[in-house]
Amino acid sequence: MTSTYQPSMFDVSASGPAPGAGELRDRVERHQLTAGAWVDVLPGWLQGSDEVFETLLGIDWRADKRQMYDSVVDVPRLLRWYGSEEGLPHATLTEARSALNHYYADELGEEFVTAGMCLYRDGRDSVAWHGDTIGRSARHDTMVAIVSLGSPRNLSLRPRAGGHETLRFPLGHGDLIVMGGSCQRTWEHAILKTAKPVGPRISVQFRPINVA
Repeated sequence: MTSTYQPSMFDVSASGPAPGAGELRDRVERHQLTAGAWVDVLPGWLQGSDEVFETLLGIDWRADKRQMYDSVVDVPRLLRWYGSEEGLPHATLTEARSALNHYYADELGEEFVTAGMCLYRDGRDSVAWHGDTIGRSARHDTMVAIVSLGSPRNLSLRPRAGGHETLRFPLGHGDLIVMGGSCQRTWEHAILKTAKPVGPRISVQFRPINVA
């Protein structure tokens, strides 16, 4: 596809660092939520994000459809899933997954093995409120690590039980957010549509479950 994204002046250049995942220890900021949920955030974690982003724009994205009431509608984003047996399309993502597995080994209890990818082409693309409980019991905690590439979008979070204002985490180029504890069971997250002019964004979601 053709990209309207403008590479960052502050990202990798001929004289700058090679693409790769930066350090995590002593840099990740944890936000404690309610009911045992938490969110870790690290802006600018992925170095050389422009190269990774341009590579991912060229992979074989899939347009899906879903049943909504009596109609079949287009899913408002493009998708690509990489299972545990499939190599990731850029070495930096493999490095990032290994770094996350090492850093979160004690809390994770298992390894991140899959990478789900979403391409939000513009502000009209979105994902509705949900928790990532596919392949899990509704009583089982799981962890999701997301690397954001391209144009900034807000990741919105709200508790399933209500009674708390919606939180918004602005995710920019190369930023990392990790949702852990009970977050997938007790909170919901979404990328909401926006009328503001925004370019394409790619979300890379590492999960410790191998479901298609």
